[in-house]
Amino acid sequence: MALDKAKRRKKIKYRVRKKMHGTSERPRLSVFRSNSSLFVQLIDDDKSETLVSLSSTKVKKGKSTNMDLSKKVGVEFGKKVKEAGVSKVVFDRNGYLYHGKIKSLAEGVREAGIEF
Repeated sequence: MALDKAKRRKKIKYRVRKKMHGTSERPRLSVFRSNSSLFVQLIDDDKSETLVSLSSTKVKKGKSTNMDLSKKVGVEFGKKVKEAGVSKVVFDRNGYLYHGKIKSLAEGVREAGIEF
């Protein structure tokens, strides 16, 4: 029996999250992609708190494609993470495939000097 997209993503998400845990030295960078926006959070799972967050609605869009916008979000988020004093993170793609907007966001974060 074939799974629909949401169930498939949820299954992948649980499988990945079971092995992944963010600490204060290396927090978890979590990505959520809606139909219209992209949301990114830096989470310390030990303390159960969000350290930094950003969405594509807060980034100046102008005339750009989804890929360009996600790269801008990644670069802006990387700058915010650097200001928070974090240089290494664990990347949680949240069950999404690593291509398109997710890959572009990750490249933007790496450009800002964050390792994962």
